Amino acid sequence: MKNFLKYTLATILGIFVTGMILFIIGIVGLTGLLVSSTSSTTKIDDSSIFVLDLQGCITERYQENPFNLLLGETQGPIYGLDDILTSIRKAKENKQIKGIFLNAGLLDCAPASLQAIRNALADFKQSKKFIVAYSGAYTQGCYYIASIADKLIVNPTGSISWHGLSAQTIFLKDLLAKVGIEMQVFRVGTYKSAVEPYTETTMSVANREQTMDFLQSIWKQIKEEVAQSRTISTDSLNMLADWNMDMQPAETYLSTGLADTLMYQDEVLSYLKSLTNKKESDELVTLTIEDMINLPDNKTSQALNTIAVYYAFGEIGSEDLYEENINAEKVITDLRKLREDKNVKAVVLRINSPGGSAYDSEQIWREITRLKEEKPVVVSMGDYAASGGYYISSAADWIVAEPTTLTGSIGIFGLIPNTQKLTEEKLGLHFDVVKTNPLADAISVFRPCTEVEKHQMQVMINNGYELFVKRCADGRKMSVEDIKKIAEGRVWTGETAKELNLIDDLGGIYTAIEKAATLANLEDYTVSNLPEKENLFSSLLNTPAERYIHTRLYKEFGIYSDCFSILQHIEKADILQARMPYTVNIN
Repeated sequence: MKNFLKYTLATILGIFVTGMILFIIGIVGLTGLLVSSTSSTTKIDDSSIFVLDLQGCITERYQENPFNLLLGETQGPIYGLDDILTSIRKAKENKQIKGIFLNAGLLDCAPASLQAIRNALADFKQSKKFIVAYSGAYTQGCYYIASIADKLIVNPTGSISWHGLSAQTIFLKDLLAKVGIEMQVFRVGTYKSAVEPYTETTMSVANREQTMDFLQSIWKQIKEEVAQSRTISTDSLNMLADWNMDMQPAETYLSTGLADTLMYQDEVLSYLKSLTNKKESDELVTLTIEDMINLPDNKTSQALNTIAVYYAFGEIGSEDLYEENINAEKVITDLRKLREDKNVKAVVLRINSPGGSAYDSEQIWREITRLKEEKPVVVSMGDYAASGGYYISSAADWIVAEPTTLTGSIGIFGLIPNTQKLTEEKLGLHFDVVKTNPLADAISVFRPCTEVEKHQMQVMINNGYELFVKRCADGRKMSVEDIKKIAEGRVWTGETAKELNLIDDLGGIYTAIEKAATLANLEDYTVSNLPEKENLFSSLLNTPAERYIHTRLYKEFGIYSDCFSILQHIEKADILQARMPYTVNIN
């Protein structure tokens, strides 16, 4: 008995000590991560070069997922568009930085973000500093950006992708049928194609029409900008795309004017040294984007008057289901604080969203209208501000979008899965119900909707659409009839949206800030970016585990993960959805 107690106590003590050791190790490890994530001010030397890596993934605003840090997992380079644009502006203003080197590679980036980066580089060139681009394999998106360079260099065995644009949709109808799921669809809008992956196996005629229209609009802008920079006609660029330049010999890029010269990496290094008046034996001083983020901003103002730039990007909903998500409750609370803050004289809403919950879009719309009563509100659209993203944008005093932004998509839909074949025929599950009223069990995912339920759903969808249209008409000071002519769920580029009066001006975030300052009659002001980025510890506490799951899903399936994510969270999603289906990548 004594031995039993002795061993039992020893075991308990061992477990306790081991637990304490693991706890201490965990605290030390977390402290190490916190320390390593703490940034210090960058100090630079004369003749520095900012190296902008055009590879990995570019998102609207980036903060490291704490689960990835703790688990030691990496997704490849991910950069925030806000950090890139700020870094380019700092490089322009800092006299010690002599130029920018574009190190191009595999880049995952939507057209409007590519255009914003290219425009920022065009502005940088006004400083008379150099831009040099180099790659062993330019993707089409990277080439679009790099074409602004003073010298565009390709490796002697390298390639330039130039083949035109395409948009691909994955259709899940037959897959769902194999597992016994039927999607019951309710919608308003001939072009509202977000439901098609669940109901069709090919694009509808209307969807194919609108997709071709916005692809041609984006391609036209890309060709015109590249043509101007490279002094090649748009017709010639289109002919080269017809040939598909991706696998041509490197010498072809010189003869066609797509590139200036061929060099190996060591030759590029020597060339950059010559541009900064360094000897071959000298070390080239370079700055990464992380260095630029920590470089003091010469434009920082001490003025009390503030223009708040509020970033709202991702799916619109009430829960943090995704890595990038517009949580309606948080956005409403934050906008209310900005409304009540007397130092904030104007607000720029940076919206990059394909939409989401119609209900939550309406709640955010309401808070923006209240904010607008107190101070000017300007919307800056990113890659997407469509459907629910346009819903909330329409309340602003002024809307700015990139020419390649995808917007509009004014339409509503609802999806209700019928899993009867799955549950009864495949799993052997059977359901019975007792109810006091005819519709007490409406709406069930375990059986098809009744005719009465279908009618009620469609009426609700119709009412949601009419409200959406009215919000847009009021915000844009147009008639309901005129809005309906360009609604029906149709997607437009920013260039076309301006012609249709869906937006007011073409440009990026700085265009929107300048307009906000004008509307608020401000000459000197401070720009505050919100919400403030969290430190690692706060981010760890506030990040739902589901975000890690979504990250893993995206890592495995890429842009095709969106359809699966909708299925994954369909029970939690609002029954009325205002969203568009497109993720356009020009590579």
